Amino acid sequence: MSYAMAGALQAAVYQHLREDPGVSALVGDAIYDVVPAGDLPDVYVALGPETVRDSSDAEGAGAEHRFTVSVVTDLAGFAVAKDVAGAVSDALSGARPNLSRGRVVGLWFERAQARRAGKAGRVRRIDLRFRARVEDN
Repeated sequence: MSYAMAGALQAAVYQHLREDPGVSALVGDAIYDVVPAGDLPDVYVALGPETVRDSSDAEGAGAEHRFTVSVVTDLAGFAVAKDVAGAVSDALSGARPNLSRGRVVGLWFERAQARRAGKAGRVRRIDLRFRARVEDN
């Protein structure tokens, strides 16, 4: 197993979302690896947790990454959040972003969960779960 490509995958996913015209049209540059303190935009995208499993074989080291990308908004209703979540899903599903180490063999959408969060349920949050298979070069 190799966890060595985790940082490269995270950086590539972040950059891919920032450069995607559909995502940036909806949230501008409000795409965060680390959500900043203080005031936040009405809607933003944040990279979230990940789990990794070994998928090495006789050919070499590899890993399967399951990671979350969250869409968060304090706007009323889920309509805007779902539009952004759809753009994120379109941007990442089937993408093969370039990594600084290793390569993406495949990237797939797995599932999503939409829910209310925060005080009095005023925040809308959609967590999108993706699966990426990466191999070391």
